Amino acid sequence: MDQPVQLFVAFGINVIQVVPISDLPTGLVQVYRFSLFHCEESTSGKPMLLTTTSCTAVVGLASFQCKEVKTVSRNAQVMVLDGFLKPAALSHDVGLHGIVPHICLRLQSGGRRCFGKARASARDESLSLEEREYGVATQLFDDCLPLARGGDNNLQVKEKMEVDESSSMCNAFSSSSESCTGEEEMVVTTSSPVPLVAALKQCADMDAAAFHFPGHRRGAGASQLLTDLIGVAPFQHDLPELPELDNLYAAKDVIAEAQRMAASLFGADCTWFLVNGSTCGIQAAVMATCKPGDYLILPRNCHMSAVSAMVLSGAVPKYVIPILDSRWGVAHGVEAAQVEAAICEVERGGGNVGAVLVVSPTYFGVCSMVEAIADVCHHHGVPFLVDEAHGAHFQFQANLPRTALEQGADIAVQSTHKVLGSLTQSAMLHSQGTRVSHQQLTRCLQMLQTSSPSYLLLSSLDAARAQMSEVTCTAGLGTSIMDAAVTLASSAKNALRKIPGLLVLDKLTIDKKAAAEVALAGIDPLRITVGLWELGLTGFDADDILRLEYGVVAELPSLLSLTFVVSAGTSSQDIIRLIGSLEALSARYRTDAPAPLSALLGENASSDEPKISNPGVLFHGKGWENGTAFWQQVRVLSPREAFYADFETVGIDDAVGRVCTELLCPYPPGIPVIVPGEVITQEALDYVRAVLQGGGIVTGASDTAFASINVVV
Repeated sequence: MDQPVQLFVAFGINVIQVVPISDLPTGLVQVYRFSLFHCEESTSGKPMLLTTTSCTAVVGLASFQCKEVKTVSRNAQVMVLDGFLKPAALSHDVGLHGIVPHICLRLQSGGRRCFGKARASARDESLSLEEREYGVATQLFDDCLPLARGGDNNLQVKEKMEVDESSSMCNAFSSSSESCTGEEEMVVTTSSPVPLVAALKQCADMDAAAFHFPGHRRGAGASQLLTDLIGVAPFQHDLPELPELDNLYAAKDVIAEAQRMAASLFGADCTWFLVNGSTCGIQAAVMATCKPGDYLILPRNCHMSAVSAMVLSGAVPKYVIPILDSRWGVAHGVEAAQVEAAICEVERGGGNVGAVLVVSPTYFGVCSMVEAIADVCHHHGVPFLVDEAHGAHFQFQANLPRTALEQGADIAVQSTHKVLGSLTQSAMLHSQGTRVSHQQLTRCLQMLQTSSPSYLLLSSLDAARAQMSEVTCTAGLGTSIMDAAVTLASSAKNALRKIPGLLVLDKLTIDKKAAAEVALAGIDPLRITVGLWELGLTGFDADDILRLEYGVVAELPSLLSLTFVVSAGTSSQDIIRLIGSLEALSARYRTDAPAPLSALLGENASSDEPKISNPGVLFHGKGWENGTAFWQQVRVLSPREAFYADFETVGIDDAVGRVCTELLCPYPPGIPVIVPGEVITQEALDYVRAVLQGGGIVTGASDTAFASINVVV
């Protein structure tokens, strides 16, 4: 006689523990539809289940009677379990939606913090793969589940078939009754692993007489100049909000399903697709947490989107000074103690802290101690927002830093297009817990984004999620498309370290004083930042040479360095060209008599700093870029007050000491030099001039020639 149906927890290749249903807490278990389902037989002979859309811990319903294994798609198999699945229901292209009940345990915020610790233990290379898998899974089960327990032990399970009758996945895993959209709606689901992509293809393939927008009519009326460039296919799929395609701002069908699948993969309670980049995500997060007059605590090296968010919301900035690195001329992260001090200072003054926002990782890949900052914020009851635009890929490889959500952030905004595979301008906003209203976030996003979102952008997010789902069943312990990228980046750095006149940004080359202060949480191994000061070149000069002469295109030129980004699309030939071009650059510009960097960077420079052969390149080292002046800007008005203040235009030389109404921001990296409401300093103007003269771009100035500037009357 078959054994009775039981719950079991599976991780990697191990069946960890059989759990009676009655032992699970109310509200934490729910049967729901899932995407491709992968099952194998473990070495113990017991069945084990993995799903390509679950985050890590998998809890499933199964009998211990395994009959056979069936292939249902290129990367998925299903174990045929007695009494649960009829083999006749399988085919090569048909998933298991609505056929097999599947129970997924999602831990609330306390448990998810435990998951972060468990994932960190998975990186212990002294253990075998099996030991790591077993250790992580038992850590998850033994430590996380008790933290998440609540209520009585009666299991309340709802079966979901073709129609999901709950408002959203968020309802099952949050103490709030609010869904991602803030509404209680019936959500219709699909049987595709890429619901939005499939729906878009179906609509594009229709034989239709189109009398809807856009005017190119699925490519028939498109300019030949553009069709010759990109073909007709993009136009055929450039469709409006047809009934089959759902609506981004009232999602109930394929967009809702795609966003739920993304939330599951990225470890969020709710996920919103963004078509205006991480910029609108940051703006929405600030607007949803900060009322006019509330304080937003943030680092001064924030992205310009945070400044525009303060203009929109009326929030008042309370800056914390990021850790300064005089060697590289950049700012890194912030520490929890700084955030604690800022919150206490605002509270002592009678102010209200609406939120804390940090940037992690920075453009250069340096991460802050997000978990410690999350603890501080939540101790004070303050929502914690993370600008994780450059870290959407962190979850998908064991050597990458931990994600913001794993470390307790309430909101994480990610530019999915930066390192993952979605189209430029597409991004995601992830939320967990109940500190930030999902309804308010939805309202803000509708205000900030276009009412005609591009389905090419939206479907690219769905496709990028599906691409990463195929390789994340075991939280980075299995094969990942990011593995090759990390290996290539490591090889490139090792080779570049051997080239005379170059320095590679890493934990060893970061300024010692800065490294001691910042207590680095990690550096993204896919960022390659090369210091060029010994060659006497600015990053702008080197960027032009590499691009025009060698066909090597960097991501971020700056006055001191050049930053390259490795991704899943990077090839070994790309790495060979990068190394060869920088070897040629070194051979051409390296000299034998460099000047000491300390003579240019002032008293704070350490004695073992690299040398500079062209002192004229780094005149700014004494002031702006090494941090002795960058963070001393004086704020007179809030960004919103200055933005709407009466102003006059004055010449640049007459602007020193006046209050600026403009946002002056070299882009990239998008870190403001002068924010509306700040007093203009000579050092700031000199730095902007240096960037422009070096070939950089400064956005936000009304006068693009930078001969004049607008100031408060």
